[in-house]
Amino acid sequence: MQSIIPVKLPQNAYEIHIATDGIKDIGQKAKSLNIGQKILVISNPEIFNYYGQIVIESLRQEGFEVDHHLIPAGESYKTLDSISSIYDKALSLRLERNSTMVALGGGVIGDMTGFAAATWLRGINFIQIPTSLLAMVDASVGGKTGVNHPQGKNLIGAFYQPKLVLIDPMVLKTLPEREFRAGMAEVIKYGVIWDKELFEQLESADNLKSMDVLSPELLSYILERSCLAKAEVVGQDEREGGLRAILNYGHTVGHGVESLTNYHTFVHGEAVAIGMAIAGKIALQAQLWTQDELIRQNNLIKKAGLPLDIPSSVNQEDLLNSLQLDKKVKAGKVRFILPTEIGKVIITDDISQDLLKTCF
Repeated sequence: MQSIIPVKLPQNAYEIHIATDGIKDIGQKAKSLNIGQKILVISNPEIFNYYGQIVIESLRQEGFEVDHHLIPAGESYKTLDSISSIYDKALSLRLERNSTMVALGGGVIGDMTGFAAATWLRGINFIQIPTSLLAMVDASVGGKTGVNHPQGKNLIGAFYQPKLVLIDPMVLKTLPEREFRAGMAEVIKYGVIWDKELFEQLESADNLKSMDVLSPELLSYILERSCLAKAEVVGQDEREGGLRAILNYGHTVGHGVESLTNYHTFVHGEAVAIGMAIAGKIALQAQLWTQDELIRQNNLIKKAGLPLDIPSSVNQEDLLNSLQLDKKVKAGKVRFILPTEIGKVIITDDISQDLLKTCF
């Protein structure tokens, strides 16, 4: 399979290349971008062990000077300390303004590499090679970069667009099943907020829990439609002035659940799944959509083997308070993305605390 999806932005347009075994061609693709000679590949040890040498050899064959820097895997390393270690490596390599950082990994590596690239020398080139389903369909596209603060997720960051996103579906073969399921949460999200046809295709599948049970055709369809949905939304609203906020469906409560469980209980997609289930419940209570539509959404979440319920260990008051730290809070009011039907959502801050409490 091979397809190219343009991300149409006024100043920083780029392309998403989806290609089977495309990771072997990163050198040629980088050469066509007219970037400098020095490249720093940033990854985690496990992913680098699988794909690092393939990427480095491909880049070196095209004449690039390549080095690498590894950061331990996991959300707990998505910190300013990790960013500082990237800066130290960039300084030792004397990276210049036309140099490039390549993110080889999942969403955590992509977010950190993007933030480091955005801030080193006030901005150098940046390429995304996502290796998880979640990163392929969501985190690698759109230019959101950043790290966590102890008090909240992604509170420190920048909008910074990559020069290229290269998606190779074959790398999903080494992705743990739990991480694949987590990525399916973001795919389901696109179906609810933007793409009714995608939602219906997911409904027609018998099982969404692992790559092994998906046909290559369905996997291709999922990747293309999800990236297209993200590209269309970002193309209309690069810096989340309005429409782009809909991409945070399920994330408002999801981020709260993640932080209140210290990022140890759930991976990101699992928390988003819980957030979508709660948002669907809020929409039902607010009479925005029907019980049938809520059941359809939750059935898809269950089909992907994802959780629906806030764990009993999370205190209701703590969760309500954590929502006030969400980046979408405006004038002290929490903005929720809520569905009105499959494929359409609204942004509203008109949800009372009392209504919220009935849904938590």
